[in-house]
Amino acid sequence: MKVYQSNEIKNIALLGNDGSGKTTLTESLLFEAGIIKRRGRITLKNTVSDYFPVEQEYGYSVFSTVFHTEWNGKKLNFIDCPGSDDFVGAALSAMYITDTTVLLIKGANGIEVGTQNHFRYAEKLGKPVLFLINQLDDEATDYDRLIEQLTETYGSKVVPVQYPLSTGPDFNSVIDVLLMKKYTWKPEGGEPAIEEIPADQMDKATEWHQRLVESAAEHDEALMEKFFESESLTEDEMREGIRKGLASRGMFPVFCVCAGKDMGVRRLMEFLGNVVPFGTDMPKVKNTNGDEVPLDADGPTSLFFFKTGVEPHIGEVMYFKVMSGRVKEGDDLTNADRGSKERMSQLFCCAGANRIKVDELVAGDIGCAVKLKDVKTGNTLNSKDCDYRFDFIKYPDSKYTRAIRAANESETEKMMNALQRMREEDPTWRIEQSKELKQILIHGQGEFHLRTLKWRLENNEKIQIVFDEPKIPYRETITKAARADYRHKKQSGGAGQFGEVHLIVEPYVEGAPMPEVYRFGNQEYRITPRGQEEVNLEWGGKLIFINSVVGGAVDTRFMPAILKGIMQRMEQGPLTGSYARDVRVIVYDGKMHPVDSNEISFMLAGRQAFAKAFRDAAPKILEPVYNVEVLVPSDKMGDVMGDLQTRRAVIMGMHSESGYEKLSARVPLKEMSNYCTALSSISGGRASFSMKFDAYELVPADIQQKLIKDYEAESEES
Repeated sequence: MKVYQSNEIKNIALLGNDGSGKTTLTESLLFEAGIIKRRGRITLKNTVSDYFPVEQEYGYSVFSTVFHTEWNGKKLNFIDCPGSDDFVGAALSAMYITDTTVLLIKGANGIEVGTQNHFRYAEKLGKPVLFLINQLDDEATDYDRLIEQLTETYGSKVVPVQYPLSTGPDFNSVIDVLLMKKYTWKPEGGEPAIEEIPADQMDKATEWHQRLVESAAEHDEALMEKFFESESLTEDEMREGIRKGLASRGMFPVFCVCAGKDMGVRRLMEFLGNVVPFGTDMPKVKNTNGDEVPLDADGPTSLFFFKTGVEPHIGEVMYFKVMSGRVKEGDDLTNADRGSKERMSQLFCCAGANRIKVDELVAGDIGCAVKLKDVKTGNTLNSKDCDYRFDFIKYPDSKYTRAIRAANESETEKMMNALQRMREEDPTWRIEQSKELKQILIHGQGEFHLRTLKWRLENNEKIQIVFDEPKIPYRETITKAARADYRHKKQSGGAGQFGEVHLIVEPYVEGAPMPEVYRFGNQEYRITPRGQEEVNLEWGGKLIFINSVVGGAVDTRFMPAILKGIMQRMEQGPLTGSYARDVRVIVYDGKMHPVDSNEISFMLAGRQAFAKAFRDAAPKILEPVYNVEVLVPSDKMGDVMGDLQTRRAVIMGMHSESGYEKLSARVPLKEMSNYCTALSSISGGRASFSMKFDAYELVPADIQQKLIKDYEAESEES
């Protein structure tokens, strides 16, 4: 296979809502390029994309598929991405790595929530977008209405390059207003007949052509001047203007295809090869030092690994982009993240499950390697004269959590090893062994995301697993000051144990001064701080520990032991056994014995005194509250808002965003357990949401009582 140079390589992500036809388009692209001899079908489970068993089981893309085509002297690398937002990690990895986004839209459905989400990601990353209206043979497709909808949603930057003469079962021809030709296909699709535009279409075609010319001219001063002089541009000038418009996101061209019948795909390939930007046309990527790294084949060799695949009989397949320089078979490189050495014994170009061996890949190209000994997703490999590191792919926070356990407890370690391997394939899975909750938690993007994980564990790894409701990481705190003392005394022959601690607890509020005098009943306690320790608790909040003992009642050397006892008790609050936080503890008095006092005595005395005082300080339970953003179609806004209010949500605001309504709310984590499923049901799968931890807040009194009763019952059982 030819070694393509940086200015001959284009990297393109295929995105779109579930059902928009990305996998079918992939088959037609590969068929037109001669990579495959026959187009596969999803129903026959023989497509280049969606070749993993779990994808064939569910009929959805779960992983991204990397493939390439060679077209008119150019190499086009494609990444076919899952449409479901549950697998957003694969889509984001692809968008960070590629230069252009082709966003498919199902003709009958128009703009869907997946369209909105993927466009927002492209906007955030500054990636060019080309809209591709697919399935024009669906009788429910209204192309002109779709163009109106796109323009209403994304503005005047939406510029059609083609329009169909008719849609529905009779679809077989389009007018191309860039080339000003009519393309007509036979029923089997493939190569079209190219004809002059019919007279009855000339006015519309001319109008749309003029709009395209104006948009192309806007992005280059020389072209704009020529346009003002002659009101026209040559075909090459239009291509150059469109390329610059795409690169600057100043225009979003619209093409139309029927991928299932291979109609329009060849013309799309021509446009991608001739017009969309090369990697060299796009802004330079920055390394972790903030330095721009030019896409230079003569620079130092640096590879970034953006995807891991695990395939039967092969093991890990590592996908990379050449960020700089060139990599050759047999090169020895250094892992910048792990310090290990790697030999690139074999290099491949990708075509789904098939790989084509190559000797060399240059800056901007995408390839894969097998049998690497110590490379993980996100790692960078460099030549000896290079110290680049890349860490530019940012994944979203998880929004669906379940506790996971092996049905057979003896397989827990095997399950954990499998989960860690699967996380390499999809970094949006997060595995947490919670000491606090005594559960293994798996965090993902949605119910379907975790359902595929379960299927793979049970079918591929032969490990039966159980999902449980995750416990909520409540916190406990106090709401008033209280005082307590405790004497620990033990005598059992030989040296005894003796320690007595008197302390005060009160709520800690950042910046609030500590009183000099405390009153409990008719007694005053004057505080004279001799030392203070501020502990930032690993579970959030603070403990302020103050030594106010005067007169040597308790030796200073016992203070660390008292603090240790208090910390032990803070790990198990008295109400629900949850972590305690935001407490100020003042040790103001105590007693010790010249022989029997030691660290263990004061640790136990401090622990018990703190527990007594905490119970008397009006303890309250805190719950985690999340900021939630929901993107919902306008007609479902009322239903979604009503559902949120049943979840104790506080609505913070709402506004329109690109044809959808964006609803912001603060919701307790306890109420978000099944929200993925509920939102999908309410909106017919048209809404999406994100959530991020905000703060801990007091739970309502009735819920606190229930939590305490449940904890007491659980404690009695155990």
